[in-house]
Amino acid sequence: MSADAQNDHIWGQGWQDTSFWLDGLPAPEVQDDTLPASVDVLIVGSGYTGLNAALETARGGRSTLVLDAAPLGHGCSTRNGGQISTSIKPSLAKLTAKYGIQRARAIRQEGANSLEWIEDRVQSEGIDCDFRRVGRFHAAHTPKSYEDLVREAEQLTREEGIETHAVPRADQRSELGTDVYHGGVVFPRHASLNPGRYHRGLLEAARRSGVQAVGDCEVTHIKRVGEGFEVTTARGMVRARDVIAATNGYSGTLLPWLRRRIIPIGSYVIATEPLPRDLVDRLFPKDRIASDTCKVVYYFRASSDRTRIVFGGRVSANETDPAISGPRLYRDMCRIFPELRDYRIAHSWMGTVAYSFDELAHTGVHDGIHYAMGYCGSGVSMASYLGMRLGQKVLGLKEGRTALDELPFPTRPLYTGKPWFLPPVVAWYRWRDGLQTGQAERARA
Repeated sequence: MSADAQNDHIWGQGWQDTSFWLDGLPAPEVQDDTLPASVDVLIVGSGYTGLNAALETARGGRSTLVLDAAPLGHGCSTRNGGQISTSIKPSLAKLTAKYGIQRARAIRQEGANSLEWIEDRVQSEGIDCDFRRVGRFHAAHTPKSYEDLVREAEQLTREEGIETHAVPRADQRSELGTDVYHGGVVFPRHASLNPGRYHRGLLEAARRSGVQAVGDCEVTHIKRVGEGFEVTTARGMVRARDVIAATNGYSGTLLPWLRRRIIPIGSYVIATEPLPRDLVDRLFPKDRIASDTCKVVYYFRASSDRTRIVFGGRVSANETDPAISGPRLYRDMCRIFPELRDYRIAHSWMGTVAYSFDELAHTGVHDGIHYAMGYCGSGVSMASYLGMRLGQKVLGLKEGRTALDELPFPTRPLYTGKPWFLPPVVAWYRWRDGLQTGQAERARA
């Protein structure tokens, strides 16, 4: 049987290669897209970073223009899994070895700050995006991973005051309706939202505050002139006092220095067709968001209305398209949740996240241009938070300072922004994850 024939039963009738989070959301209101001759602040990128920065600068009295090469909100801000964590991946011990204990604690605290701050942002702007503190179940793919998770969680609680509690495999179904994993750890403060509606709320708030946001208008060149910049776009030149680069995983050739420090990685997601409510309740009894300890991680959750399962991850060593990634994700999803084999895919899409070589987000100023990027797949809160802080910095406010400011932003020799090394690395990690999972399953049997 051909692969196409094998996959026929996977696709729902009229499946879409667009983000599920945009369902029922009308296109942004069309506004005057005539570019001004000059502005105080020009922001390249209309995602969470750019819009949160724009909110601050516009409300601080600066004329603000947001430009995007694609339609507004086309990037990963509307294509992610809608999961919110503390965002800082390196441990306190690793950061201490590099930066000392005081700076390390401050960097880790910024992750906690971003998680708390985004709830305030959503509430203060009145954004209807289904924000909820549902908590995360981080699942162990092997028994050893569970032991490591529990030890690390105890350390997080003891050293950083982060609330956690362990769930052994015997009690796992109280958190997640599967027997595949070997227990896990719950992070009660982690949250979820509808990323499409969150982005739309930010865009509307920015426009109400006087921001002009224009899509399908690529910035092709930025030249420093005196105390400001000349910005060349697909629709003409604009002078700007300050420029913010907020392109993250969609950083192209515009700013080579930044591009050399960002690793763009495709993240792929599917959403099922509507499911029976009792099935969703069995699989996600506490409405947790979920992820696992595989090196090539999976992340999954129920949709905000608890009618579907949204399942994401990295499915290939190389980039591919949603028609190819969808069946692969479906098989992985059904391995974890066999009951979903009777249901089909309604949406399959992808977005591009940006990793950094040190797994930290970075923010600072280079050649006079402000930037924040490199959220390493955990950017819903951190991109928003650092965007807000960028706006404050442009306004000259001392509260704009963060512990992440001006950290060394590493690159690698001969790296120019195309991650040639990614396919073999991902292939190796996927092989190792599969080997470990298979060994654990055989041992359990």
